[in-house]
Amino acid sequence: MTHKIGVLGLHHDHVWGNLEELLRTGKAELVGAADPNIELLEKYQGQFGGQIFENYDDLLAQEDLTAVYLFASNKACEDLAVKAASRGLHCLVEKPMAASLEGAQKMLEAARQNGIRLMINWPFLWWPQLRFAIDLAKSGRIGDLWQVRYRAAHQGPVELGCSKYFCEWLYDKELNGAGAMMDYCCYGAALCQVLLGSPTSVHGVGLNTGTKPDLTLEDNAVLILKYPGALGVTEASWTQIGKLTAYNTSIYGTTGTLYMEPDHGGKIWLATAEDEAGSPLEIPETPWHFETASNHFLTAIEDPAFELHPLCDPEICCDAQAILHVGAEVIQED
Repeated sequence: MTHKIGVLGLHHDHVWGNLEELLRTGKAELVGAADPNIELLEKYQGQFGGQIFENYDDLLAQEDLTAVYLFASNKACEDLAVKAASRGLHCLVEKPMAASLEGAQKMLEAARQNGIRLMINWPFLWWPQLRFAIDLAKSGRIGDLWQVRYRAAHQGPVELGCSKYFCEWLYDKELNGAGAMMDYCCYGAALCQVLLGSPTSVHGVGLNTGTKPDLTLEDNAVLILKYPGALGVTEASWTQIGKLTAYNTSIYGTTGTLYMEPDHGGKIWLATAEDEAGSPLEIPETPWHFETASNHFLTAIEDPAFELHPLCDPEICCDAQAILHVGAEVIQED
């Protein structure tokens, strides 16, 4: 089976790697892409060929589409996902899901009403050690969980070399939903939702360090999620120098601690009362449907009984968006 995929939005820099992974599956064909920026359309056509459209609706009108990849701003994805779902198209949406809770709820309802697959892509999910950590934590391997902590950090979108199109909407409150908090606290919010459920309260603080003259939003943020007997901590930074502590995950339980190193090739460590220093664990082999976001998405399209990983589940991601909604309000008041 060859899936006919359209691309709605090219101004999220994650799009290029995901499209390359999609084509490597050998199970999909790119019908075309739509974006208001002609420079991005020309880049797409030069790399992938196919049709290009400056208007999203023109791409959605193509009759041979079976699914779409959404890599526009968080705000644009809200409306585009609803439109695509109403046309019966399966949707892969780049994290966090939306710019607002209301938008996420509309996306979820559209998916339910139209019976399509809506998958939210979290880049860190394709790290085998993270999935293994989630499985171990949910299985009770470290007892009852009492804290989940995740930190996402780099020097900043501009400093990292992100495109001007990406940075323009990341620095825009309406299009992004906030600043660094929405971009990076979203990871920890989703992880906590999977492992701990919905918090009873959300506390947070945001900071603009003043080191980025073009940014009026927060470039650092911390959200603390409170649960009965547990805490979640999710941190975001657009000002961190170096990679030390960035993208590290710690999961604490009553009988052990799990620590996950970031990126592909990273290890997972388990510490217990008998092994206080901790030891690395052997990570299981990765099945095909967990190798990339595209593998997971195509598997879900082909098999209605296939269960998306909880981190990709739109219902869980919508609940995580509720955490971010409160976080954005708290940071704005601060």
